[in-house]
Amino acid sequence: MNLNLRNPIIFFDLETTGVNITHDKIVEISYIKVYPNGVEEDKTIRVNPGRHIPEEATAVHHITDEDVKDAPLFGQIAKELSRVFEGCDIAGFNSNRFDIPLLAEEFLNAGVTIDLSKRKFVDVQTIFHKMEQRTLVAAYKFYCGKDLNDAHSASADTRATYEVLKAQLDRYSDLKNDVEYLSDFSSQKKNVDLMGRIVYNEKQQEVFNFGKYKGVSVEEVLRKDQGYYAWMMQGDFAQDTKRVLTQIKLRMK
Repeated sequence: MNLNLRNPIIFFDLETTGVNITHDKIVEISYIKVYPNGVEEDKTIRVNPGRHIPEEATAVHHITDEDVKDAPLFGQIAKELSRVFEGCDIAGFNSNRFDIPLLAEEFLNAGVTIDLSKRKFVDVQTIFHKMEQRTLVAAYKFYCGKDLNDAHSASADTRATYEVLKAQLDRYSDLKNDVEYLSDFSSQKKNVDLMGRIVYNEKQQEVFNFGKYKGVSVEEVLRKDQGYYAWMMQGDFAQDTKRVLTQIKLRMK
């Protein structure tokens, strides 16, 4: 089943130096941009992370320091890449919890502003887990009847994710072929920041989603514990989380 699109949608996957959103870097990004008329554009870009790629990361994606020594730094491709993503909805596999926050962090570190607040995010892994509870390799086999021989290659994983979503729409009649519906269905919580450190509660109030103030209104915490803002701003939190927290604090004034 082809996707019913109002906006272009980008399927993408990252290979990285590790899994820490605030510290690790991209070494490869692959995307497929699908337009409402069905036209597809795909590209894979190797990225020099500016640091050693740990052996444990190379063991997963097989990309070494030698492979990326002549590749551009992310800052050198950030503006062009932001234009590719501009106005597009975004899809991936485990993308809501990892790929999108890490990509946003890289853009912020490069000084490139990209507004994702109005974009819809479709996480194919969440749809899969709600329906079948398995991995991308198993999902590809289950939905598409194919073996994912080149797993943990950004290009192969991106293509597999795109094909799996289309197969999911074919298989489940109760899944609507609508990006807004799929975005809502594949989201775990209503995040305010990309990492989900701050979420909306049932009253559409921003509340903390971690630590001693979990479930407590952000505004309430900032009023009664003024040191908490400083602690978060100095702490190991994503820049996007700090940006959202600052916006709430400024709004209160």
